Amino acid sequence: MKKGLLILPLLIVIQVHLFAQSDAQFSQYMFNGIYINPAYAGYREQLNMHMFFRSQWTGGLEGNPETFTFALDAIANNNNVGLALSVIGDKLGAESTLAGYLNYAYRLRVSETGRLAFGLGIGIAQYSIDGSLLDPNNPTDPSVPLTKQSVVVPDLRAGLFYTTDRFYGGLSADNIISQYMSYTKDPSILVPTKYPNIYLTAGCLIPLNKSLLLKPSALFKVEKNAPSTLDINTFLMLYDRLWIGASYRTGVMFLGRDNLQSDLSMNNAIAALIEVYATDRLRIGYAYDFSLSEFKNYNYGTHEISLGYSFIPKKIRMLTPRYF
Repeated sequence: MKKGLLILPLLIVIQVHLFAQSDAQFSQYMFNGIYINPAYAGYREQLNMHMFFRSQWTGGLEGNPETFTFALDAIANNNNVGLALSVIGDKLGAESTLAGYLNYAYRLRVSETGRLAFGLGIGIAQYSIDGSLLDPNNPTDPSVPLTKQSVVVPDLRAGLFYTTDRFYGGLSADNIISQYMSYTKDPSILVPTKYPNIYLTAGCLIPLNKSLLLKPSALFKVEKNAPSTLDINTFLMLYDRLWIGASYRTGVMFLGRDNLQSDLSMNNAIAALIEVYATDRLRIGYAYDFSLSEFKNYNYGTHEISLGYSFIPKKIRMLTPRYF
């Protein structure tokens, strides 16, 4: 086990130097950390189910991005092990992805309230591109597929996640091995290569009074051939039942991008978010994203719905981020 724990941080650091290619992104990611970090498994310390559906740029261009994800996670071995199943389906125009992962997190207690988790996610991903949905200027262009192409490859995710009763922080990488699969070297297969994405997250919980909690958080995502992105989020929780918040997303030219124009607009989007505990077990969330780029004139925003269900009722007045 100790050898595995030493290898995990090395995997993540190696991927930082590879940068990343864009994956689907959720505005409510902080309520389902499994999607970006396998070390999140078991964080809630109970059996928990969560799902998202996101429709981006509605009413805009045909083939707008639509994404669905489902996660089920639980705890084992006296809270020292987290286990999770995660599935994601993503479609953007002619390109689509369907992937499933089994996630394992080994959780070390490092202080009275602190835990450091080392996570691995092993899965299978299907990447597809449907040439029949494309309308090329040159129908004989050999770089444009005429029919649907699909590849199925194994993949690996890795992450670290540290938590206390007031703070959490994580570092993770996905798409670690899919870029090395044989399909990327076969010129007859035109499915785009998937590159790693690097995620750095942090957040805390600040009690303001008996009925009001403040939860700021941030996400920094490093991508390949694109600006990195920074999300800054602030939530207020009222009477243990209602989260209301806002998020600002912007591009960041991290370490430079020679392939990008120097005057590229970095403004991305702002989002309004709400999460409601309908019962002690069921949480319902909604986010509306409004683009700040010129593309705002060509769509009616982005809608995102989330559902969460805890098989054990929420612990009222437990002042720790994991219960929210």
